Amino acid sequence: PIGKSLQGHSDWVRSVAFSPDGTRVVSGSDDETVRIWDAVSGAPMDEPLEGHFSYFNSVAVSPDGTHIVSGSEDGKVQLWDAISGASIGEPLQGHSHTVWSTAFSPDGTRIVSGSADKTVRIWDAVSRAPLGEPLQGHSAAVNSVAFSPDNTRIASGSDDDTIRIWDVVSGAPIEEPLK
Repeated sequence: PIGKSLQGHSDWVRSVAFSPDGTRVVSGSDDETVRIWDAVSGAPMDEPLEGHFSYFNSVAVSPDGTHIVSGSEDGKVQLWDAISGASIGEPLQGHSHTVWSTAFSPDGTRIVSGSADKTVRIWDAVSRAPLGEPLQGHSAAVNSVAFSPDNTRIASGSDDDTIRIWDVVSGAPIEEPLK
């Protein structure tokens, strides 16, 4: 129903995402949990997902709806099984500061993360390995990241008042920063 309030977090909710089929909502909170909700009834599905020891700033659902990626204040990126709620392996480590944004590529093969360490990182969604070196060029925290619909580019937005567009394969900036 319109206006449904999903209640269960005990602190700020920083990020929400729908599953691709629209049946579930995923939320990340300052209460150090990720929750999965039934989008129709508003009921929480199973227990909250826990694993980071800090605030969850970002959540995203894979295009096939089977995985969740989260980014947190502790600088880690975590993959989760969206069905069982179990964490998948150890957190992806590479950022040296808060992870503000995470996203799956439209084909589900890659993950991108943006951090207060001024970098963008690309990860293999299956092996969980970093793909190449961090993308560097912003002079301040990276707050938002997104893949292009054709999987070939990444856009990143930063506190430095710019948007950068990157080539996914080479990691090179495609053009001068957009202001």
